[in-house]
Amino acid sequence: MIRFFDIVFSLLGLVFGLPLLIIIYLVGLLDTGSPLFRQVRVGRHRQPFTLVKFRTMKVNTASVASHLASASSITWLGSFLRSTKLDELPQLWNVLKGEMSLVGPRPNLFNQDELIAARDARGVYAVRPGITGLAQVNDIDMSMPKLLAETDASMLQQLNLKLYFKLLIQTVLGKGRGDRVVR
Repeated sequence: MIRFFDIVFSLLGLVFGLPLLIIIYLVGLLDTGSPLFRQVRVGRHRQPFTLVKFRTMKVNTASVASHLASASSITWLGSFLRSTKLDELPQLWNVLKGEMSLVGPRPNLFNQDELIAARDARGVYAVRPGITGLAQVNDIDMSMPKLLAETDASMLQQLNLKLYFKLLIQTVLGKGRGDRVVR
């Protein structure tokens, strides 16, 4: 049932959000010249997939987890997109394709060994990664790999439609700050 809602909501989000997506894309051209950011992430069953989102950091920023990147790498548009979570909108395409879910553990990079080991031990990779989840609305990011993996596993054990909608609503209403960056 969750996959059904993922498809419906991602399709509606892409269709009705198209004007906003186009505006952000055009402003992103002025900001960095390259408004879309693509990065290979760990997906379901540890299979790689290419995550798409709006670029929030300078083009030459090292490909590391956000909490390891410098805050000086964040662009003026990127700061706004991160604070409003609008940088995540293109991931609706990943959801529609079946690579992600709206709710699930945030997909990590393949070089985050500690997080991969902690998630492996808890069976987190058995599901599609998500745009939001229990950890995100509680400000737990990838800088805390053990706690993140525990929170992800806990969410997956109790995930049902009620929790799915609760986490979506909390995210839309702005709960959670997103990934931290080095100040």
